[in-house]
Amino acid sequence: MKDIIDKFRSSHKDFKYLDSKFDQFSNPYDLFEIWVENAIEHKELEVNAFVLSTVGDTGQSSSRVVYLKDIIEKEFVFYTNYNSKKSKEISFNSKVSMLFFWPKLSRQIRIQGTCVKLDEKYSDAYFESRPRSSKIGAWASNQSDVLKDVSELEDRIKIYQDKFKDHIPRPIHWGGYKVKPEYFEFWQGRPSRLHDRIIYTINDDSWDKHKQNP
Repeated sequence: MKDIIDKFRSSHKDFKYLDSKFDQFSNPYDLFEIWVENAIEHKELEVNAFVLSTVGDTGQSSSRVVYLKDIIEKEFVFYTNYNSKKSKEISFNSKVSMLFFWPKLSRQIRIQGTCVKLDEKYSDAYFESRPRSSKIGAWASNQSDVLKDVSELEDRIKIYQDKFKDHIPRPIHWGGYKVKPEYFEFWQGRPSRLHDRIIYTINDDSWDKHKQNP
């Protein structure tokens, strides 16, 4: 492990830090859009991937990577199986956190907010846009349940492939969630660990902004 860390430190010596000009924005959504565009321009991998963290009835937090698929009326949208562990935890505690990380830019964005199910019309429309194999997978996978043998999943895939020869409807156990942000933190890496941190917190219909120590 030490060799891996040493290699990382060596490769990081030539890292080019970006100029800090992002504290001029009063609206976190405008800054979010610019940072996403920057990440695309710098060819970051999986720009729309983020870590979603939830907390269930045991009090134990859990995290996983999911994909941002849309922003609808300033709410962040992702899709999943409603029977999954994450969905059960969201049902228990709708407070979630999101984390975007773009290593080439040495940037991350933390978002905290409330998560609720998305209107079915959006879930229907997005499901229709998915490849056939993904649609079949949504029916066949009992997400987060124990899988005793992979043949069980293969058998269910075959069942639904035979059942749905043409149109594949969206299963009721699959759909979208939307996160309404209440907190943003924009983090820009700097030398000597003196990072820039800009915090936005919601205050009625406006956003309060302040800098925070690294």
